[in-house]
Amino acid sequence: MGGPRWQFRDMTTVTIGNARIPYRVHGSGPTLVLVHGAGPGSGMWDYLLDRFTGRTLILPDLSGSDAAEDDGAPLTIETLAEQVIAVIEDVDAGPVDLVGFSLGASVVAAAAALRPDLVRRLIPINGLATSDDEYVQQIMTTWLTLAGNAEGFGRYGTLTAYSRSHMNEIGHDSVEQSHGFMSPTEGQLRHLDLLLRIDLRELLPKIEARTLVIGCTHDQTLPVENHRELHAGIPGAEYTELDSGHVVLAERTDEFVKVIQDFLDRP
Repeated sequence: MGGPRWQFRDMTTVTIGNARIPYRVHGSGPTLVLVHGAGPGSGMWDYLLDRFTGRTLILPDLSGSDAAEDDGAPLTIETLAEQVIAVIEDVDAGPVDLVGFSLGASVVAAAAALRPDLVRRLIPINGLATSDDEYVQQIMTTWLTLAGNAEGFGRYGTLTAYSRSHMNEIGHDSVEQSHGFMSPTEGQLRHLDLLLRIDLRELLPKIEARTLVIGCTHDQTLPVENHRELHAGIPGAEYTELDSGHVVLAERTDEFVKVIQDFLDRP
């Protein structure tokens, strides 16, 4: 899911609290902020950037990502949301469109709740409102127990990332190459730990932005019932569900991009 890093017209860093948060800027036009999930950082979006032409794309690397620097303290959703808010304010682009994937979905929902004046449209993808789901508790706890086994850690991440049908479609070699995306770095372990402690139920009713929640039927990382619960907690939110595993960006790329573009382009 990596691909080559793009050449960006601007790369800068914003300091908030004890963290230094780098972000990249690409393109021109209405501002679209893309927030990564658990893992190495904003590079997960790079192979999709040419699909979002006519927009200024902002890609922050939040605490726990490979590029961010902070004091290593346990993360909170509010901490990461404040980092997104700081980036938006640093860009000074006015209300932006805000997209977040997986852990990033919960982060952008919190950011939109905390600063509704900064968000025009909101798209949380495969996120969750609360970590109360016992399945999620077991998935994340099991993943954390593999921290001392880098190969096992990466293989487990791939196993839950894709649907069975997609794995068979792309074949053994491609699946094997996917294992390196998730590795047991300190930052990525902090992301997984946070996924055990999320509770947005008091924040979600404060969201004012026009919202589309995207869920995926075959998500084995954060099962689709969590996506539906996130949708139910946001006043007036729309919902669409794609026939995909967790990493819908790779499984259903064309359909995924079209759903986002169509929502953002509405009058």
